[in-house]
Amino acid sequence: MQRCTILFICGSVNQTTMMVEIARHLSDHTCRFTPHYADGLLEEAAHRGLLEWTIIGARHRERARQVLNAHGCVIDERGSANDYDLVVTCSDLVVQRNIVSKPVILVQEGMTDPENAMYRAVVALGLPRYLASTSTFGLSHQYRYLCVASEGYREHFFRKGVPTSKIRVTGIPNFDNCDRFRSVPAKHSDYVLVATSDARETLKWENRRRTIEHAKKIADGRMLVFKLHPNERVDRAKREIERWAPGSPVYHGCDINPLIAHCDALITKFSSCVYVGIALGKEVFSDFPVDELRRMCPIQNGGRSGAAIADVCRTVLNDVAVTAFEPSILQFRRAV
Repeated sequence: MQRCTILFICGSVNQTTMMVEIARHLSDHTCRFTPHYADGLLEEAAHRGLLEWTIIGARHRERARQVLNAHGCVIDERGSANDYDLVVTCSDLVVQRNIVSKPVILVQEGMTDPENAMYRAVVALGLPRYLASTSTFGLSHQYRYLCVASEGYREHFFRKGVPTSKIRVTGIPNFDNCDRFRSVPAKHSDYVLVATSDARETLKWENRRRTIEHAKKIADGRMLVFKLHPNERVDRAKREIERWAPGSPVYHGCDINPLIAHCDALITKFSSCVYVGIALGKEVFSDFPVDELRRMCPIQNGGRSGAAIADVCRTVLNDVAVTAFEPSILQFRRAV
């Protein structure tokens, strides 16, 4: 196969490291990366600091650049410097204008938001998908393939209207080899870990006192350890925890996975990190039905998901090459 150019559209730190892992298996092609971006009014709102809780906010963009620079990746802001043969992206809530005509691979990052009233309104009325957050992930249908975490998620997205012919069960990087987190030394022992949410920062309702009191009941005398969501207002969250669970260790801006690996139980609301707990056999608590989460837990394949997604990319690049080759054959026959 000839050398092709591939654009990876990144997002959060988790999404960005996933893109880097996929590209690692496509070193025979020219890979370029960009932080997430939008067009028009959304892009203007992001520049004005009005969308900081989203992946087009300045903080997420800067964190993505830091990750990409740390891995020696070449950044092409907004994918503006090249005419790409393939685009790999982590979100289709917004489909950028400059990739509409390109073959696209969409990669699931993790858990999607619940199908609430806003989701139903967006689907029924044809409103912009981003209004319902990640509950509408995959519903643009503007991609060749959707790479998903498990057979459970294949069924999930099929139920939401994605044709099975477009879905590939590859597993997803960062969630496909959870056992490796056990090797990181433990910071604590005999504790219950609470992974807080960014519900309030994303204009949703949460009673934080009730959340903490619920966690104390589950802990039943064991130590509570809190890991704050990356989007959360740290000062407010720390004050609340100190008020209602005084003395509890609070972590922010670090990897939650080693904390999960050594905890007795994990409490979450709507966080993908619950899958790490499930994969490691932990007792988990979530606002989602736990039986459903177990069915949808990402496959554990020893860290081979990046390579599997890269194989899907090669399939599309082969199709593109064949399509480009066929007109030249037709022209040759006409000339003869």
